[in-house]
Amino acid sequence: MKQSIRVVAALVVALSVAGMAQEASPAREQGRKAAAAQAAAAQAAQEQRARPAEQAAPAQAAERGAAAAAGGALRWDMAEVPPVQTPHQITVDGKTLRYTATAGRLPIKDAAGKIEAEMFFVAYTLDGAEPGRRPVTFAFNGGPGSASFWLHMGALGPRKVVMQAEGWMPAAPYRLVDNVSTPLDKTDLVLVDAIGTGFSRPADLETGRKFWGLQGDIEAFGEFIRLYITRNERWSSPLYLLGESYGTTRAAGVAGYLADKGINFNGITLLSMVLNFESLSFAANNDVPYPLIVPTYTMIAAFHHKLPAELAKDVNRTRQEVSQWAMTDYWQALNKGEAMTAQERAAVLDKLARYTGLPKQIVDLANLRIDVRTFTAWLLADQKLRVGRLDGRYSSPAPSGFMESNPFDPSSAATQGPFTAVLNDYVGRELKYKTDLPYYTSARDLGAGFSWNWEATPSGGGRRGEGSSMGYADTATALRSAMMKDPYLKVLVMQGYYDLATPFLAAKYTMDHMNLTPQLRENVSYATYEAGHMVYLQQKSLEKMHKDVTAFIDATAPKGQ
Repeated sequence: MKQSIRVVAALVVALSVAGMAQEASPAREQGRKAAAAQAAAAQAAQEQRARPAEQAAPAQAAERGAAAAAGGALRWDMAEVPPVQTPHQITVDGKTLRYTATAGRLPIKDAAGKIEAEMFFVAYTLDGAEPGRRPVTFAFNGGPGSASFWLHMGALGPRKVVMQAEGWMPAAPYRLVDNVSTPLDKTDLVLVDAIGTGFSRPADLETGRKFWGLQGDIEAFGEFIRLYITRNERWSSPLYLLGESYGTTRAAGVAGYLADKGINFNGITLLSMVLNFESLSFAANNDVPYPLIVPTYTMIAAFHHKLPAELAKDVNRTRQEVSQWAMTDYWQALNKGEAMTAQERAAVLDKLARYTGLPKQIVDLANLRIDVRTFTAWLLADQKLRVGRLDGRYSSPAPSGFMESNPFDPSSAATQGPFTAVLNDYVGRELKYKTDLPYYTSARDLGAGFSWNWEATPSGGGRRGEGSSMGYADTATALRSAMMKDPYLKVLVMQGYYDLATPFLAAKYTMDHMNLTPQLRENVSYATYEAGHMVYLQQKSLEKMHKDVTAFIDATAPKGQ
């Protein structure tokens, strides 16, 4: 028995390391023929631009992994090229929408006007609408270091990847369909890729490091938004932000940063939110995240039939029960630490095993503190399966077997291929954006040249550490600053019940600790989904997301827009 316990303990130690994870568009074209002509001209310019780079430096054409090989000397062409515009149409709720897609890159310049980076975007604008009055939403994924193809191809764009109804991976080859749940019926859309992701590039790796951190990233997106609304005459439009995951961290920071530059937003949608990383950072000196994630463990255990029958009978009631216990009895017990009595510890052990579906032995060996790595490894250990981190509904054997020590996420494995394939096909074939650059789904594709600086403090949030605990990255204070400066700003928080990366209770906890006035607290609303981190993978949740986002815009845009 002791030998068995030692083996299990070794496995827990091995598996329980905390893991988280445009150029001037002229005034709207008069007629679709003009848009098509511009597309052809821009395409030719892009192709001419790409060829010399290939001939002069084949390593740059290949690019993947070249950062390390080039010893940090990798450079990219920063010459501005006109964006490509193409005409399209889609039917949403029985109404035909004719729209223009604009794909291109906007320059990010230093004070002297030198281009330091170019940010790739795809904008969808409704034909015939008055640009200065129609809402426009800037949307992006997170990472940090993730391209925005997830939101683009899964939720917001008028074309989307085909997945199975629950979000499971389909058989290749992957295909696109019209996205009848696009919010284009209510708002123009601008999908933006962070520098180093998608087709966005810094001038060189050294310059890139200026943008690969909390503050530099916020300033880059803030400048992109300022330049986009200037070049496209959208200063009088109702403005919105929609961020997912670390994109919510960025959205909060951008709101605070731009509030000081005279750019305010009507609404901000935070999908799978993390603003204060103390709520997610599992560490020996930080007990905060452990209670906040337990209800998510419960939901996932219920999905996989690992809860006792009496708890599984009414999952909604159980979720409320567990949330209450986690924030009271469990929270208090963890705060006692080693001062817990044997009886108190035994009571917590029983409840935690019961609510998570984990063996009591694992809960005991983890010292009543279950992190994501431990949960995903052990919930379905009897079937030799791992559970998804981004979406706990997914499960799969680990590629190298159950004892594999590297983190493996079945939900990531099931989505990376379909989303990557359709994005690359769509941009070239339907949007006519031609380039030999690889589309980096992650800035980590740059190799050793990419790393993230967590030290900088976002504008609007005060000095480093203010409003947060123990110096954890935090943009909740920046969002609070924006809300204080603009009392009309509304926030919609959207969370999936099966998301282990950004748990729903952690989001509520953060919003409840922003020190908002009672009046401003009324500006915050919530929406929840029977899905994971990417709530739109499940068809029913995508449809609900469309209703929630469009209702939010209806409620916050000036009447008559």
